[in-house]
Amino acid sequence: MPDPVAPFLTSCFPVGTRALAPHATLVTAVLAGRSGPLRLERGGLWVEGDLLLVRPGIVHGVALAERGADVLYLNGLAFPFDAPLAVPLEGALARVAREALDGDASAVAELRDRLAPPRERALPPDMAAVVRAIHGDPMWRMSQDELAQRLGMERTQALRTFRRSTGQGFREFKLWSALQHATQQMAGGALVRTAAMDAGFADTAHLSRVFRHVFGLTPSEGIAGLAVAPIIARDQALRTATLM
Repeated sequence: MPDPVAPFLTSCFPVGTRALAPHATLVTAVLAGRSGPLRLERGGLWVEGDLLLVRPGIVHGVALAERGADVLYLNGLAFPFDAPLAVPLEGALARVAREALDGDASAVAELRDRLAPPRERALPPDMAAVVRAIHGDPMWRMSQDELAQRLGMERTQALRTFRRSTGQGFREFKLWSALQHATQQMAGGALVRTAAMDAGFADTAHLSRVFRHVFGLTPSEGIAGLAVAPIIARDQALRTATLM
């Protein structure tokens, strides 16, 4: 029987800067301007709005309103639209997304249900166990062979099943989990080099490169004026950092 409660984590990151350097988020994200519309750009393509659902894996820059923005990262949710960069959210989706950004866990669950096709709303127990194992020990990088063994599949089939189930490639999912752990450590006052080691990154430079590539900020920019905010999860009471 499928696991009725998906083990994916939903992180909320307030950003106080006026712009984000070109970057590519690893997960589907909701981006909300605090005091006006924001603009995502990639080459000659751009999308503007107060509330945008952003496609992962696409390098883009962001121009923000004066008071910055809030970002809700929906780990484990495949981008559900054909748009190449982002989609403005309106109507019921916009309402639920704003409630989720305000920290309403039930709104997060509703937003995920509205955005995910019915067949993707629950995970088989063995896949849910894999996701929990990756989240539970970010320093440990589960191998492809271990994934295949846990799922009882051939390696290539296991990797395809993982992507179909989580909306991310196996490597990207592990990297995102490690990055979330490192950010949480820095929010708690850990040095960047300590957070890098605890999350399994090779060194400070490695974490810094990944941080900038995913968030459009350096770690020092991200933790300046850092505050701690809840990480909204469907089945876990965890916390993570906010980017101020």
